[in-house]
Amino acid sequence: MPRMFSLAHLTFAPLAPPEAIRLAARLGYGAVGLRALPAAAGGAFSPLVADAALRRETRAAIEATGVGVLDMEIVRLGAGFTIETVRPFLAVSAELGARAVLVAGDDPDRGRLVASFATLAEAAASFGLTADLEFMPWTAVPDARTALAVVEAAGASNGGVLVDALHFARSETSLDDVAAIPRERLHYAQFCDAPAEIPATVEGLIHDARHRRLLPGDGGIDLAGLVARLPADLPIGLELPNETAKAELGVEAWAARAIERARRLFVLSGSA
Repeated sequence: MPRMFSLAHLTFAPLAPPEAIRLAARLGYGAVGLRALPAAAGGAFSPLVADAALRRETRAAIEATGVGVLDMEIVRLGAGFTIETVRPFLAVSAELGARAVLVAGDDPDRGRLVASFATLAEAAASFGLTADLEFMPWTAVPDARTALAVVEAAGASNGGVLVDALHFARSETSLDDVAAIPRERLHYAQFCDAPAEIPATVEGLIHDARHRRLLPGDGGIDLAGLVARLPADLPIGLELPNETAKAELGVEAWAARAIERARRLFVLSGSA
């Protein structure tokens, strides 16, 4: 069965979810990733939780195209996290048929972070969703080993570790660390490429992650090595925010190049 690629929010932004779904269908993506909560205060997101009309149009696009929703973004687990604040988001995620919820760990108190993740995962499970903790080098979950430790300590069967190629390359995460993640803890991964030079500041790391990702093969990440350590049937979200490229090419052409390059990468790596 061909590998399933998903068109991530940061690749298709600023398109609205129904437009993104129709675009994904034209280009051969099997799913999309939608952002219904902001990644940071003031950040852009789709108002799916509050806008019933937008949800109806999104569901209609899903039904018309057969393109599903792989993941919904983003739940941030900070010191003040409470599950009641995200229940409406989880309900909307389930309504749209999503598989996974992307989670970021911001709480430096490890015990409290584990407890928050366990609470979120339990709530997500009640909606038929996985909870996938993404490690990012500037957060309280800076690498794959930490992410796996939090997920395992939480003990939820639907808890997962999300491997993003950029964060793999720019954190203290090795290929062996990725290979050590149990199969049942991997629900999907995110791919892109990036410049080989790693920014020396947190601000630089965040800027590259949100604005300067490259097409597979155009940067310095060992993507072939990463492909070899991930399951052959793992869905792959293509997350390539690059405002310059999108302005020059247009969103559709950029998304088309992303899936073309990704397919080539996985074929050449023997994991199509």
